[in-house]
Amino acid sequence: MRSVDSWFAEYDISHKNDINKRVHWICVPLIFFSVIGLSHEVNFPFIASFLPMEYHFFANLSSLIILGGLLFYLRMSLTIFIFMILACSLCLTGVFFLESKGINLWVSLFLFIGAWIGQFIGHHVEGKKPSFLKDLQFLFVGPAWCIAFVFRKIGIPY
Repeated sequence: MRSVDSWFAEYDISHKNDINKRVHWICVPLIFFSVIGLSHEVNFPFIASFLPMEYHFFANLSSLIILGGLLFYLRMSLTIFIFMILACSLCLTGVFFLESKGINLWVSLFLFIGAWIGQFIGHHVEGKKPSFLKDLQFLFVGPAWCIAFVFRKIGIPY
């Protein structure tokens, strides 16, 4: 597994332009949230049939994506992993709220499409392709890259 600094150094190559960075600060969290929201809509009834009723909310694609992401972050950095547990919990809270109002699918879809449009505009301004086109793992690196920036600013080692 590559080091966290190696991931960030490669990600930084296509994220030098201030406009692109600002776009990422808005769009990466929105994409993160919307992926959890959209994938929460893909249920696995077969798995739910083996779970007690109070755990049925785990029987969907978002649980697998979150688990895979958290394992990636754990291998990357314990500090980032811990923060991402909090981020995933907040996202799930938002998804459950939207689901209770019957609007999770539409809000998540709107955010997903809008944020990706923003990302591609940012990369057009940057003049470089998004990192995930080279390696899909960079889809997980983006949120960690944003968090690491904040950690560096406030002196938290990662």
